[in-house]
Amino acid sequence: MNQQHPLAKITNLSITFSQNEEKTKVVHTISFEIRSNEILGVVGESGSGKSVMSLSLMGLLPETSQIDADKMLFQEKDVSRLSEKEWQRLRGNEIAMIFQEPMSSLNPSMRCGKQVTELLLNHTKLTSTEAKKEVIQLFEKVKLPRPEAIFKSYPHQLSGGQKQRVMIAMAISCKPKLLIADEPTTALDVTVQKEILSLLKEIQQETNMSILFISHDLAVVNNFADRVMVMYQGYIVEKGETKQLFNHPTHQYTKALIGARPSTTSRLKRLPTIKDFLENRISSDIISPHQREENHNLIYSKEPLLRVVNVKKEYISKTGVFQKNNIVKAVDKVSFDLYEGETLGLVGESGCGKSTLSSVILQLTPATKGEIIYKGKDLTTLSRKEMQSLRKDIQIIFQDPFSSLNPRISVGEAIMEPMKVHGLYDTKAARKEKTIELLKRVGLTEAHFYRYPHEFSGGQRQRIGIARTIALQPKIIICDESVSALDISVQAQVLNLLNELKENFGFSYLFISHDLAVVKFMANKLLVMKDGKIVEQGEADEVYTNPQKEYTKELIKAIP
Repeated sequence: MNQQHPLAKITNLSITFSQNEEKTKVVHTISFEIRSNEILGVVGESGSGKSVMSLSLMGLLPETSQIDADKMLFQEKDVSRLSEKEWQRLRGNEIAMIFQEPMSSLNPSMRCGKQVTELLLNHTKLTSTEAKKEVIQLFEKVKLPRPEAIFKSYPHQLSGGQKQRVMIAMAISCKPKLLIADEPTTALDVTVQKEILSLLKEIQQETNMSILFISHDLAVVNNFADRVMVMYQGYIVEKGETKQLFNHPTHQYTKALIGARPSTTSRLKRLPTIKDFLENRISSDIISPHQREENHNLIYSKEPLLRVVNVKKEYISKTGVFQKNNIVKAVDKVSFDLYEGETLGLVGESGCGKSTLSSVILQLTPATKGEIIYKGKDLTTLSRKEMQSLRKDIQIIFQDPFSSLNPRISVGEAIMEPMKVHGLYDTKAARKEKTIELLKRVGLTEAHFYRYPHEFSGGQRQRIGIARTIALQPKIIICDESVSALDISVQAQVLNLLNELKENFGFSYLFISHDLAVVKFMANKLLVMKDGKIVEQGEADEVYTNPQKEYTKELIKAIP
């Protein structure tokens, strides 16, 4: 690795945001370097200053921000003094960026090929024909299937992994010296994540470019980066070679980030949080195999609470006027039982039918065939009115709580709304009292009752979503990827809260996720879904230790 001249050297960088004469310092005098031909990982939770720091290296911070630095050198040139025109020449050409959400970075009204071609025409002397040829080659390089077809496709016609590959092709099109990858795999399935990371590493080794890789997931960075720096509340609290930092972390915050992720070898009663580590009060209580067996004997000695029997959900996809319509089997003959007090894990990649299955159970989408029996009644045969009265018994916590909350009403009103619809509690005062009690129950305060969704962090919004769900005292809660967008430590807090609520209220969970480590921590039994079918099921630890199907083995192997 060439270490003579760092590619970038930042000394004493501070970033301050100004709003209504209020100044907030978000990055505090940080210093680091990015070496030539290396991958530098930056780890920390939301709000730690990772993305803001990286945007300063692209000259993309808003005008309201104030940047102070002794040095901000890129290839020994001080970029803090560049004009906008000079930045435009540098951006894309020398420094490129891949963002977390490719859909918001790609223009939905332009074909994918044209978007990459445009970049090449702006930054190189290629003709249109040469640029198109180059883009097809780039699409091949990033292992996109049918590059010619994808060249002509719009972003919405591609899967999440394919869109991210188009973004990577765009980022590397001008052969930059530095690629900034900001959470490029967070929203992807574990197997797709593994493919994208392998692809980035392959390209990096082939082109000798440097990568600044930003993530809140330490496990991902551990497998990917040469060196790591850990950010917390705008400071760099630790940095070093990856192996050294992971095997011998010195700062409590780094230890917390490593310890807050569910272990794949032992089962803790409660996941440690950042606060636990910082206050030095970590409990190492584990659930022994004997305790787990006793609990399972208790759960499975009763009758199932919900029975799903040979459920099918088919969609007809129209192919053309004179052609036969295609039948897409989103859910294909799925059967399982859910017991009182059980957490049933459901894993599989995007598009395998997990969310469609949850919609069918909730009767938001009618089943094509099959039975869903709850309390002796087949939900598929109930009238709308009958279903309405049962609706409060089966609730859902969504992946993105922000889009499921009305931005125009306070969170207190949002929690009280379903109580009113289902006739719970006699007066508004009683509903308000219950809502404040629920907010406290999920770790919020009475003051939060009057605030609006945009005033909360992602983790807090998820707590509000949970409070809203449990307000109806349901029997079954479907958690649909409800922790996948959260930071590791916030995820630990929410998982602990879900387990605590299950213990106190006797809920049953259908816990849907693409993160096998999380599902293994939460679940009693596990269902593995692929192409609309359940391909493997059994006791969670058993499936994890001795997977029978090749697909399950691949999912486990892909866990970072």
